[in-house]
Amino acid sequence: MRAAWYSQNGEAKDVMVVGEMPLPEPGPGEVRVRLHTSGVNPSDVKSRRARPLVDPRIVPHSDGAGVIDAVGEGIPADRVGERVWIWNGQWARPLGTASTWMALPSAQAVLLPDGVDFAAGACFGIPALTALQAVHLSGDLKGQTVLVTGASSAVGHYITQLVSLAGGHVIGTVGSPQKAAHAHAAGMKDAIFYKTESVAERVKALTGGQGASVIIDMDFASTAQLLSAGALASHGTVVCYGSNAPEVPVNFRAMLFDSITLKFFLVYDLTAQDRARSLAQLTALLTAGQLQHSIGPRFSLDQIVQAHEAVEAGQSVGNVVVDLI
Repeated sequence: MRAAWYSQNGEAKDVMVVGEMPLPEPGPGEVRVRLHTSGVNPSDVKSRRARPLVDPRIVPHSDGAGVIDAVGEGIPADRVGERVWIWNGQWARPLGTASTWMALPSAQAVLLPDGVDFAAGACFGIPALTALQAVHLSGDLKGQTVLVTGASSAVGHYITQLVSLAGGHVIGTVGSPQKAAHAHAAGMKDAIFYKTESVAERVKALTGGQGASVIIDMDFASTAQLLSAGALASHGTVVCYGSNAPEVPVNFRAMLFDSITLKFFLVYDLTAQDRARSLAQLTALLTAGQLQHSIGPRFSLDQIVQAHEAVEAGQSVGNVVVDLI
């Protein structure tokens, strides 16, 4: 099979290789998927740059979609031919979705509803499941004002839709008019251009000085500074799934006196209960056609370097997808 891999950390142009690897065979409890698409996420490029290697070859990417073409012992034969999408493809394992085939535990290959294409299926494992868990941890959002940082990002685009479906009012931070238009189309009500505006002051102006009820956050290193500046209402909640810095100072007094709740989670490490709930909710939303999927630049496997560089540049609107067929 064809695959892309790296054998050392570094820049994509320096370490990524495309070539032939042995076709995997599904083991007990596994399925083999002929992949049609592979999704590229920021965590994939961060891993390539700095995560210690656990194998001589790392095939990157956790998200993808395709068709099951073989099953291992204990898996019903009628799964062969099933259209599926994949979660945690390259989590705690060396071989991810940047390949034409992969074998993985059957539960990690989820039925892709009819009418949902393979490009969209490459957006679910990290972006959609992160959004679902973040909104779940935010509580009842009906009538609540929610600040979504990075509202036009892959995850933020889904969060904006889910908060809107739940009856919440989305204030989103965005980096350009194009990204604001993208987020508005997903349900965002108010845009804050974080590069040129004070996020905290704009949130206070939009909420009559109260602050948002909830902040759903992609970068705690930046958002922590907003907590002492009045961007979050008293007794408000921050739900966070990422940070651009591993160590973040916080103003304890501000959080204490405003009774602020902080919630953090890692989408790769959801509890079995949260995973099952998120998968069921996503399937229901997909079947009902209630979600927009945003596909950005698309690349071939031979263009894997350009795909990674597109994610790192951060200028694309929509998920970066590698087409494998």
